[in-house]
Amino acid sequence: MKLGVIGCGKMGTALVEGALKAGAVSAADITGCDPVQAALDAFTQATGAATAADAAAIGASCDTILLATKPHDVAAALKLAAKGANGQPRLVISIAAGLTLTTLEGSAPDTFRIIRTMPNTPAMVGQGATAFCRGTHATPADAETALRLLSAVGHAIEVPERLMNAVTGLSGSGPAYVYLIIEALADGGVKAGLGRADSIKLAAQTVLGAAAMVMETGLHPAVLKDMVTSPGGTTIAALAEMEKHGVRAAMIGAVDAAVRRAAELGGS
Repeated sequence: MKLGVIGCGKMGTALVEGALKAGAVSAADITGCDPVQAALDAFTQATGAATAADAAAIGASCDTILLATKPHDVAAALKLAAKGANGQPRLVISIAAGLTLTTLEGSAPDTFRIIRTMPNTPAMVGQGATAFCRGTHATPADAETALRLLSAVGHAIEVPERLMNAVTGLSGSGPAYVYLIIEALADGGVKAGLGRADSIKLAAQTVLGAAAMVMETGLHPAVLKDMVTSPGGTTIAALAEMEKHGVRAAMIGAVDAAVRRAAELGGS
């Protein structure tokens, strides 16, 4: 695989770094381009990859393209890449937020096989949650390639495109919900007398540890919750307070609101 990266910002760089660490690709087979020289310099320093003048050069030399530009730059980037490819088939993996397969395929030739993805920001520290869907011409082998690249920076799944707004509302926007929870937990620690820095570390590690328990044990969150909840103890008192204030309903409502907004922004 010759991997070209169009848009070498933080997310594009993180995905390539993860792919390198996982052995999914070697630095000698990666080429990046970005109009911002500072971003390109940071990318090459982090990955050891070569650079290209523009998207046309990427299209000419790379069979797999990671499209990591800002959404409003995607159409121009695909047009340039297609010019460079000169009719040769290419796999394009897009991480551009909100752009549908119809939009992406409408900006590319039929020889370009498109995969749309929705990563989230924890991918930048190797703990991402990403979903992807295949376009009209993408093959099962293309899905395997996408899965290999995206799994290098966390957990990745394939879904039908009709569920991509749900993914956006849950895992795409989800880190912000969790940051709010961590901040609130830390405030509770401060209220009880702990220092701010210690409270944040304890809250963040608690969330990290609880998430690891879900992922590694495979147990339902309700089962794990019950394991911590002793009769008449501190945890059940706290859970009762959370239920009284509608924390569960608020989280469900947050995801629902984000899903609706994603649909509005995407025109679906």
